[in-house]
Amino acid sequence: MADAAALHTKDTTDQEFMTDVVEASNTQPVIVDFWAPWCGPCRQLGPVIEKVVESHKGAVKLVKINIDENPAYAGQLGVRSIPAVYAFDKGRPVDAFMGALPEGQVRGFIDKLVTGTDSAQEIADALAQAEAASQAGDVATAAQIYAAVVQHDPENVAAIAGLARCYLANGDKERASATLDMVPEDQKHDSAIKGVRMAIDMMEDAPAADEFDELLNAVMAAPDDHAKRFELAEKYAAAQRYGDAVDHLLIILGSKMDWEEGKAKEKLLQIFEAAGPTDPVTVEGRQRLASLMFA
Repeated sequence: MADAAALHTKDTTDQEFMTDVVEASNTQPVIVDFWAPWCGPCRQLGPVIEKVVESHKGAVKLVKINIDENPAYAGQLGVRSIPAVYAFDKGRPVDAFMGALPEGQVRGFIDKLVTGTDSAQEIADALAQAEAASQAGDVATAAQIYAAVVQHDPENVAAIAGLARCYLANGDKERASATLDMVPEDQKHDSAIKGVRMAIDMMEDAPAADEFDELLNAVMAAPDDHAKRFELAEKYAAAQRYGDAVDHLLIILGSKMDWEEGKAKEKLLQIFEAAGPTDPVTVEGRQRLASLMFA
């Protein structure tokens, strides 16, 4: 029996199967759970599959059918044991599994189905285009694409994080912070969101332009003064000059990997998080760090 509070889960019958499953799957994927009240594994799987479907917030629907009362379509599909779960898309069954799988496998099954839909693929393509534009320095185009994705899918964490990064690239941390407020509560600890928050936190200590010259001169005059070099790296990071910050931190680590009990390495990893995993600064920086660690 579907939970009355479940927005995207319903019970159906053989008489309504064509409407609730076959026709409905032309609009969005539909998961069909064939079950029976006497089936222990069915009672085990039911809450799990409902939870995963509801977590996709309408990207997929779940239809439950009691085969004791509605045996026709279960028979047509060749169901021999339950629970039996079928995925329908565009009016036909496209995938299935039998038995009470653990939540991780159920989520993988549904994620695969949702990712394979036309709408999901369009969003994935748009996010890839936005990422490419951002990496190429075309922040305006990236922002437009991310904003379009957010308009279509207001809870898309990757698009929200990307749009916030675009605001940061233009120095607008207030709008970046406001954009992050759109993130659903259960997604606030997503790595992409945490990275943007790290970047915003670093900007709190953004220096004046003349501070760079003063610190850089001090470092050039005393290249072994790691404390001064670290301070300079922090200022570069606060100004989102991540490449410059990484260069100076790697000089410290090249001289002494555990300087100040790992302080430089910790800051370096924070910068990687702030820049994002696909940023060239992060990719190249991780390679250079690995070279130092395993030289």
